[in-house]
Amino acid sequence: MRPIRLMAGFLTVGVWTLASRVLGFVRDVLILAFLGTGPLYEAYVVAFRLPNMFRRFFAEGAFNTAFVPMFSKKLEGEEDAQGFARDAFAGLATVLIALTLVAQIAMPWLIYGMASGFAGQVEFELSVEFGRIAFPYILFISLAALLSGVLNATGRFAAAAAAPVLLNLLLIGAIGGAHLMGGDVARALIWAIPVAGVAQLLLVAIAARAAGFTMRLQRPRLTPELRRLVRIAVPAALAGGVLQVNLLVGQQVASYFDRAVGWLYAADRLYQLPLGVVGIAIGIVLLPDLARRLRAGDDAGGRAAFSRAGEIALALTIPCAVALVLIPLPIVSVLFERGQATADDSAAIAVAVAIYGLGLPAFVLQKVLQPLFFAREDTRTPFRYALWGMVVNAVLAIGLAPVVGWVAPAIAATAAAWVMVLLLGIGGRRFGDVARFDARFRSRIWRILWASGVMGLALWTLELILGPFLGMPGWRYGALAVLVLGGAAVYFGAAQVLGALRLSEVRGALRRG
Repeated sequence: MRPIRLMAGFLTVGVWTLASRVLGFVRDVLILAFLGTGPLYEAYVVAFRLPNMFRRFFAEGAFNTAFVPMFSKKLEGEEDAQGFARDAFAGLATVLIALTLVAQIAMPWLIYGMASGFAGQVEFELSVEFGRIAFPYILFISLAALLSGVLNATGRFAAAAAAPVLLNLLLIGAIGGAHLMGGDVARALIWAIPVAGVAQLLLVAIAARAAGFTMRLQRPRLTPELRRLVRIAVPAALAGGVLQVNLLVGQQVASYFDRAVGWLYAADRLYQLPLGVVGIAIGIVLLPDLARRLRAGDDAGGRAAFSRAGEIALALTIPCAVALVLIPLPIVSVLFERGQATADDSAAIAVAVAIYGLGLPAFVLQKVLQPLFFAREDTRTPFRYALWGMVVNAVLAIGLAPVVGWVAPAIAATAAAWVMVLLLGIGGRRFGDVARFDARFRSRIWRILWASGVMGLALWTLELILGPFLGMPGWRYGALAVLVLGGAAVYFGAAQVLGALRLSEVRGALRRG
């Protein structure tokens, strides 16, 4: 895959991810409007995070990290990729079915482990109820993630990237339907989660079948290749577990502050929009491409792919980070403040958004740097680095909470992300030039920073001008659109003039995508 085709892959995944994130954002706006930041919302946050936490532990965070490079190399070597995928599918399904059954019994203890501050409050009972309903989602979405890995390894990115759109459409439909019929919005929302998991699994299964890879129910077999897969996946699972411990520590700290779980979750959802569009797209496309290049001995092509991934990621992420830091309150208040969500909620969420914005480039750079290790089937080194990140996160989240209050988890997550990037960057040097950004990247990064600075000045000026309109009902939506689009226009104009980002390259990639 040449660099221009790699960029086309990024854009294909990015477009679908953008659609998913926008719909997800609409979903979150509706949930806040109907539920506010009270007990029902906090119970929903904890219950929905529970299967997603295990999903990242078993699927994207570990199993696929080991599976995708092995599957890609089997495709490249024309080995039995189909049989390997079927064995992996059967093994993963068996583990997930057992996990789901155990979780139903142990749900009160799982909720206590995630948010002990809820104990003795109505949030705890609601979280247990909602958690039992939502947890089976992990079975369907993890199997869908494996099939997405199969599709991504074959260069078919669209169906896998489109699957999350179904989740958001179904959840939005459940909210709207329950409201129109006068039903229980919270419970309709929770029941829609496992239904959406089934729909996502069916979508990617159909796409995989069309690509020539058909999964079937079979007895799991612990073959030598599957044993190797498990050996590689375990360190990645531990690394994924470390990342989930970071989230768990933050949520535990937040659960002792009134409404803080909801505030941090809303802020997390906002910064996840650019992270999902850029960072996840980069990771999905880069990992199988690097694995194929390593098998083919194409170090020069690998370095070019790695450098272009970093270049695209930062060209799109740094301006987003600047915007989140400089204008969080206008964004949050216009998007979230309605119905049960108040001005106090907006002010609190905006503080967390600004803090997360400082860490956004680090979160995305991790997606660029980690494939250097995973493509070589090295999952142990990132695990060691993740342990250091976990220590930094825990010390800061717990240590700062008595001093700065509920924002401590956001500060801790941002600091830990930059520590992780530093360690990955230093550790990747042992791979030689293939793990070093090329001259073009080093030249363009400074231009990206200058263009982002120009945009920041424009945003600050526009906010002063549009300030009165941003607080006026009706007018505020148009004012925010002018603010955001004006900043984007200034950035892309400055980037083109300074040579930070060539629009001709983007257009060429779109044509090939």
